[in-house]
Amino acid sequence: MSKYYKAKQIILEGSVAEAAYLEVRDNGSFGKIVDTLPSGSEAITDYQHLIIAPGLVDTHIHGFKGYDIMDNDPDGLRYISEKLLTCGVTSWLPTTLTDSVEKLNAVCSMIKEHYQSCQGAKVRGIFLEGPFFTEKYKGAQNPKYMSDPSIDVLNEWINLSGGLVNKIAIAPEREGVIPFIEYAKNHGVHTALAHSDASFEQAKAAVEAGANIFIHLYNGMSGLHHRNPGMVGAALSLKNVFAELIADGHHVHPAAIKVALKARGLEEMVLITDCMRAGGMEEGISRLGEFEVKVSEGAARLVNGGNLAGSILELIQAVQNLIKWDLVTIDQAIRMASLNPARSIGIQAECGSIRSDLAADFIVIDEEGGLKATFLDGQLRYQA
Repeated sequence: MSKYYKAKQIILEGSVAEAAYLEVRDNGSFGKIVDTLPSGSEAITDYQHLIIAPGLVDTHIHGFKGYDIMDNDPDGLRYISEKLLTCGVTSWLPTTLTDSVEKLNAVCSMIKEHYQSCQGAKVRGIFLEGPFFTEKYKGAQNPKYMSDPSIDVLNEWINLSGGLVNKIAIAPEREGVIPFIEYAKNHGVHTALAHSDASFEQAKAAVEAGANIFIHLYNGMSGLHHRNPGMVGAALSLKNVFAELIADGHHVHPAAIKVALKARGLEEMVLITDCMRAGGMEEGISRLGEFEVKVSEGAARLVNGGNLAGSILELIQAVQNLIKWDLVTIDQAIRMASLNPARSIGIQAECGSIRSDLAADFIVIDEEGGLKATFLDGQLRYQA
């Protein structure tokens, strides 16, 4: 049985269908996209004044609504998954923090054992943010757990997670980086670069070895100087890499985002949230890992030192901000929050776009990116 959804626009991989229908084949429990049509049967649901877009993909998110992945709590994993539907997110990577090997072992095992019981946004892997970072740009990561990268430790995390680990962030100036990146690539793990004081040359060597992502561009990395381009210079100029952005207005000035868009291009920019447990909650005192955090005026900062401690951003809000700041069109902003993140970790065959035979994970938005509805497997799961 097919259901039809009529929309003012449908955002596709490389185009926008105007006044079109989305056909979804529904077997009662799982819906797959069949096609987009210029005309069709009378729509089951009429969104003729709204836009249908692919469900968003957040590849860098630590927590939401009071829970954090590092709590090592299966109920928290399931709760975050469910609540992310209210943000337009239908696929995500539970993201860890720099911590002890033993704690990360436990979290990898927990996610493996329980991710399939998540009934909301789909867990598409695990992002290990650390612990192989540099103390100078620690941000809100705990320096006491930082070390040089270890292939043996990564292999343990891969095994404990049942192969779910598909992204890990490291600092490219640490010892043993090149063989580590090569091993990760050969085992399906995408290496990202961050929390680093690396030179341009060190970052370039890491990319040539196989690293393909710079996480939260501008933040937690050596800056751009005309005689020392640093990590930012590498992120803006090297070929065939993705650059993540936290578009909350606190981490990066809109003008700096504009520079990144011109340098990197729309196809290699990825919107992420780096959201922590205080996302979706009232302002006040919270925690990120072992550190106390104060949330005030839309930003999360460490109580001791004042560093930004992740964000409380929702991914649909990042889309809205780029539109509000007049940096991109709505379809471009959506692709930066759906297809591009999926491409950055090689899961574009599973999610990130509206095309035939993909699961019917899609959202309905207005022209400013306001979220009206979220569908998962063709079922309406959230309505504003």
